[in-house]
Amino acid sequence: MLDKLDFLLALAQERHFGRAAETCGVTQPTLSAGVKQLEDALGVRLVERGSRFHGFTPEGQRALEWARRIVGDARAMRQDIDALKRGVVGHLRIAVIPTALPMVAQLTTPYRAQHPDVRFTILSSTSLDIGAALDNLEVDAGITYLDNEPLGRVSVTPIWREGYRLITAADGEFGAQETVTWRDVGRLPLCLLTPDMQNRRIVETLLREAGASPSPTLESNDTVVLLSHVRTGAWSSVLQQSFTDVMGLPPNIRSIPIVDPEVVHTVGLVVPHRDPTTPATTALVATAKALAARLASV
Repeated sequence: MLDKLDFLLALAQERHFGRAAETCGVTQPTLSAGVKQLEDALGVRLVERGSRFHGFTPEGQRALEWARRIVGDARAMRQDIDALKRGVVGHLRIAVIPTALPMVAQLTTPYRAQHPDVRFTILSSTSLDIGAALDNLEVDAGITYLDNEPLGRVSVTPIWREGYRLITAADGEFGAQETVTWRDVGRLPLCLLTPDMQNRRIVETLLREAGASPSPTLESNDTVVLLSHVRTGAWSSVLQQSFTDVMGLPPNIRSIPIVDPEVVHTVGLVVPHRDPTTPATTALVATAKALAARLASV
């Protein structure tokens, strides 16, 4: 039964029979037959199918919810029992919003010092995709905003509070100022994250509320691209203070607090809401709490 539920999860992730089969390491006929056997066992049609995958039926959507819960619990059980024999081991997949990526090493490094047999995959992701990936068991945890958009059914651990900074040339229009307003920011040629990123949605809302019209001359889903353009002195951007603190800025670029209003958001760890959690996830939450305490004391 578990293998057939895995087929269902892969189909939800890939939205394509062939790619789902590749993900599961089976042939497409094997995957299709497995889904059909699951439908026969449940006595309902789960998948809208023709020559291609067309989505899930209402019964299929409900079965998918149960599949996520059952497969997630089965994986957690295996990891929990394995940890009794070998300690905390395994593979942690963490999806992170781009602006928080520079901070991840402050979480993974102390974690691995305590649990050297755990390896990591760190993925850059939008906040919306982090929620979907957690639901579909594609990742084990996420680092994202906690207080701006709905998070879904997750357990949260706040880690740090994040303010916004104008990153601009020191010899530019506002380069000599100690603070700038959001209206000031709207006057500059900006490079910003793409609209699918929550950071971009936050920045656009604040610019509009200040009476500015957000119209970036360059956008990217990669903060490294933004920073490389700001370094030329020809563009400005809006990034979080932690990003510039960790990545560093050249002498010709300044990081200036944005006020009127001064906005702060909480960034933290999100993990699936499950009891008990896996030993690796439990250890990750403990490390996140220790990091939060350390940052709060600085």
